[in-house]
Amino acid sequence: MKNLLIILTLFFLGSTFNEDESVTWSEAKLTWVDFKGAPDSESDAVALTASGITFGYSVKTSGERIVDFSTTVEAHFYPNKSWYLKDKANAHILAHEQLHFDITELYARQFRAQIKKLKVNQNVKAQMNRLHATINEAVNDTQRRYDEETDHSMNREMQKEWGITIQKELSKFEDYKSL
Repeated sequence: MKNLLIILTLFFLGSTFNEDESVTWSEAKLTWVDFKGAPDSESDAVALTASGITFGYSVKTSGERIVDFSTTVEAHFYPNKSWYLKDKANAHILAHEQLHFDITELYARQFRAQIKKLKVNQNVKAQMNRLHATINEAVNDTQRRYDEETDHSMNREMQKEWGITIQKELSKFEDYKSL
């Protein structure tokens, strides 16, 4: 009987883990050393990636009128919440996990691009909050679809297709990448 390796990905969207170490997305790839969490003994998963988008903003006012705003949007990987089983992990599974983090970065870039289009107005906070909710929903849906279509990395052809697609999409939003 063929063993099924399951890889889970945990997404923390719109939250910050001030008490937790995090890695901001960069061109540098994750390694298994980055996965510092204790494996879940009750899980069938081989690895778990915890990643998410953090978002914050401030507004400048004059009297009661909003006259400017600034934002921060970052894609993060959370090492202490991410884990793997050493005896079952391999480079293929690590590449699958990396792509989860890359998907998180893609949506952070899309979020930054949408924010850049906003004009200062009295509803800008509500507009940013709606964009944030929409992005969170979209990244969650994409992450779930990625795992379903690749069968948690078991479907190597789909894994390859997803890798190509996400790299193309990241390139489209190159001007909005995490610095």
